[in-house]
Amino acid sequence: MGERAQQPTGSASVISASDALRDVAGLGGFFALPTTADAGALSFPDGFAARAREVNRRYATNEARVGWSIAHLGLAARLWSPVLACTVIHGIVLDLSGGLEWADGTSGIRLRGPAAGRPVGQLPDVGRAVYEQVSGPLAALEDTFEVKVAMRLLDGNVASALVGSAAVLLRARPEVRPALMPLTHALLTTGRLSGTGDVTGPDLTFRRRSCCLFYRAPGGGKCGDCCLLDD
Repeated sequence: MGERAQQPTGSASVISASDALRDVAGLGGFFALPTTADAGALSFPDGFAARAREVNRRYATNEARVGWSIAHLGLAARLWSPVLACTVIHGIVLDLSGGLEWADGTSGIRLRGPAAGRPVGQLPDVGRAVYEQVSGPLAALEDTFEVKVAMRLLDGNVASALVGSAAVLLRARPEVRPALMPLTHALLTTGRLSGTGDVTGPDLTFRRRSCCLFYRAPGGGKCGDCCLLDD
């Protein structure tokens, strides 16, 4: 590793968490994390099960764990993307503890209640704070899974989603490299992510040590970071 994180390019003292979230949503894709006061949305566990089954239908596979794994990988990317972007662009670590819910029958997610976060200057360990905001909701959801999926496979999904989200952010905002690269490396040595894979190139190519099972779906293939790829 050997890299030391630099202060994010934004200033948490002049922008709110809500403003930071609105700004990074402009990056598109999984970086959008809307907020809502809707109390009647489908619960996170129930909504996930429906989406996992939809993945199985879409890829015409009866192997339930394939859908659960692929849906889990996508959800992890939806969590990492806005959290990483707000951290390295605006110096704010989002607080997701207020709750998350599914957005109107789609695979998107949203925050329940207004956006909140803490400036990186107030945190003794920014990497740990970022890690906890993403790993916490995922772990709580995984405890409700109806289908048995190997925990180390799920850990690999979380790592793959982290590096994939960071790579997209790096391409969109190359000026954040001094903050993003060491943060990504630090996260890969934290908690459940430790030992899940290796960054193999300067632009965040990655090789994981487990497989998301996409190759087991009819017509599925191997992802670019798959451990089953030939060197």
